[in-house]
Amino acid sequence: MRMSPKPIQSFRGDFTYSNSPGAIARFPFPFPEDEYMYSVNIEPHVTPGPEGSVFEFLFDIDEHYLSEMHERDLVLKENPKRCLAMPHMDQACWDLIERAMTSLSTDYPQHFTLQREGDSWTWENKLLNLKDSFTFGDSSTLPLPPMEYIGRQLQGDIALLDQRDGDLFLDAGIVTCPADWSLAFDAGMSFKEWHGPVPMAHGMGIFDRALKYLCAIPQGRPVRRLNWTLTINARMDTSPETYSEWGADRLSVTPENVADKVHLRVELQVLDRMSRSNALMFSIRTYLISLRDLSTNPEWAKRMHRVMKDLKPELIEYKGLTRYHPMVVEWLSQFDPAN
Repeated sequence: MRMSPKPIQSFRGDFTYSNSPGAIARFPFPFPEDEYMYSVNIEPHVTPGPEGSVFEFLFDIDEHYLSEMHERDLVLKENPKRCLAMPHMDQACWDLIERAMTSLSTDYPQHFTLQREGDSWTWENKLLNLKDSFTFGDSSTLPLPPMEYIGRQLQGDIALLDQRDGDLFLDAGIVTCPADWSLAFDAGMSFKEWHGPVPMAHGMGIFDRALKYLCAIPQGRPVRRLNWTLTINARMDTSPETYSEWGADRLSVTPENVADKVHLRVELQVLDRMSRSNALMFSIRTYLISLRDLSTNPEWAKRMHRVMKDLKPELIEYKGLTRYHPMVVEWLSQFDPAN
């Protein structure tokens, strides 16, 4: 089902965030098998996908839109450096504006409209009560720099990867809801450099093959993959910059609250080739669901128990699950009769 945005809820403090039954039903459950092994798991992002699913369009707009835009505003006020674009990425930022505005206005015409007369564009975002006229390609005609302007209107984080010398470099982005990584730290890094902390995959040659594949992505043929971790509380911003605010949350999990505290955090990652700059757009759309809400689908709960029970120690440590992993496995075991 298609989701209409609901009033603002909080991803911090009192954590008023919640999923409706419809949001639970369309949650991108990331485990196709009873065992998890780190892999690239890339597939074509053919649009339109199944109606109402998170895969239907290039950019997914759901019931949490206003909440996520509010959270993004809070993060950027706290740390403006969570959005950056190196000077040579200006054309890529305008590529992103065109891709986002044309996609959103086509896929969600009830919320977004775009009028174009040559380079004179008028954009309306009815959800945020925005209406701006500007000259395409002229940053001085926008109320904010191009990356920030459009990034404040898209759910999920966005990175723009410059392709040169057979490699990809993270040279622009807006990252306010990362899973324990920092745009300011990774900016300018090559593909393998920013993936350096990932365990096991380097020796398996996964990143060599992935880089070769990504550099060959053509225009008009985006691809996607799902990535996952666990997060304590419905917290979007788990960046190194804010570790002092969320690091201790891992100590707060008990057998009594594990079902409500622990959230499965899934990233729908999409890569799309930009037309003018040849950069790759890397969108990271984050979805959160508590174990209690996830267990309303008993098959999901059973499979997640099996995945968690057999998760390799290196991945448990890498994903930061060590302190509460046994409690997650124990709680989920009730949904797995074969346990």
